[in-house]
Amino acid sequence: MKQIPRHQQIIALVQKQGYVSTDELVEKFDVSPQTIRRDLNELANENKIRRYHGGATIPLSSENTSYNARKSMNLNEKDVIAEEVVKHIPDGATLFIDIGTTPEAIARALSKNHKQLRVVTNNINVATILMPNSECTVILAGGEVRNIDGGIVGEATLDFVKQFRLDFGILGISGIDLDGSLLDFDYHEVRVKKVIIENSRSVFLAVDHSKFGRNAMVKLGNISQLHMLFTDKQPPKEICSILDEHSIPLQVTSKQN
Repeated sequence: MKQIPRHQQIIALVQKQGYVSTDELVEKFDVSPQTIRRDLNELANENKIRRYHGGATIPLSSENTSYNARKSMNLNEKDVIAEEVVKHIPDGATLFIDIGTTPEAIARALSKNHKQLRVVTNNINVATILMPNSECTVILAGGEVRNIDGGIVGEATLDFVKQFRLDFGILGISGIDLDGSLLDFDYHEVRVKKVIIENSRSVFLAVDHSKFGRNAMVKLGNISQLHMLFTDKQPPKEICSILDEHSIPLQVTSKQN
């Protein structure tokens, strides 16, 4: 395989997955680890990827992928993750459900069989998903509605969410840096996420594998603040080390056929 086509494929893979490991690239292209490391170094020097020891991620941190694009990315994986998350939520629970396409998948899974739920959300899509279920009481936050994704943010949202102390906080996130930092793109949204963390007895983060190593400009916190992490593939070893250090359970699902 010629070098330029391989470079293009590496860039496309990083953009699709958010993070890709050196070992994965070695296996995919059937070349030596030295060749892949040289490719990644050259691409990093051209600012086409962000280089990490053991892999690479996307370089941009200022703008998120569009909501419509995110809805269709890793759709099956998000549904499988959601089905696992709801196994840990009992009937009669109280929950915050955050902005994001994975939290929306969790809302769909909850709407199937769960009973006597009380859900506080700043996500119009979540409210719409749960509204037909008479077993779910939905409390929708006030504030500014973002027309790009139906998220609700702002000072009024913060004041509203601070009123509650609930059993579970279900978070979405744009990226997890390899040092464990939880990252997102919107400062106003991050402020609401922080309040959800502070006011939840248990914080669950559900992410597909593309979020590991993905860069974003606003730091929310650290994975050490979680009570459980759900994903569809084994995270990079740096993430696993932090989870192990803080005794945070990791649930890795497998894609259903």
